[in-house]
Amino acid sequence: MPCKILVVDDDLGTRLSITDYLELSGYKVITANDGQEGLLMVNKHHPDLIVTDIIMPQMNGYELVRRVRQQSQFRLLPVILLTARTQTQERILGYQSGCDLYLPKPFELEELAAAIDNLLERSRIIQSEYHSNNERTKLLESLTKREQEVLELLTHGLSNAEIGDRLYLSPRTVEKYVSSLLRKTDSSNRAELVRFAMEHHLVE
Repeated sequence: MPCKILVVDDDLGTRLSITDYLELSGYKVITANDGQEGLLMVNKHHPDLIVTDIIMPQMNGYELVRRVRQQSQFRLLPVILLTARTQTQERILGYQSGCDLYLPKPFELEELAAAIDNLLERSRIIQSEYHSNNERTKLLESLTKREQEVLELLTHGLSNAEIGDRLYLSPRTVEKYVSSLLRKTDSSNRAELVRFAMEHHLVE
């Protein structure tokens, strides 16, 4: 499914030229005439990235970005600000409002597309790491203290009997903990379980 780009600009010519170029590049494009309409589009369509002008009627680009950033589900949403104003203070305002990139007008469409590609790739990496950390946290919370102890000793290559000696458990009880760990981590054998634990930093 192609990424959705929201283009917000009160100038019809700018909206059309950006839309045509991005659609030819394989993106799905949604447009809005001003920040107020743009905010509605964000909540309705959940775009993957926003390209917005700053100076617009109803609601300007700074305010649009601030409103978007106030919603937790859009805090990581990449935003590019476009404007003919290039003074340092205005760029600072753009970054303070929460934009990821400030592109002064006039700009080349190739440069805009390259910036979009870069921000979307970075967004994918950040979200992937975020989800991975969430999964790790949930998994750690689901492990009992005993399971964590057994897992730690498993990664050191100890047998059931050796783990039992360390934790004062019978080898049969250790095997039950190992079976539970295999199930919770969706691993088929001990080697996979140990690799999973190391890759997901479940052990020290």
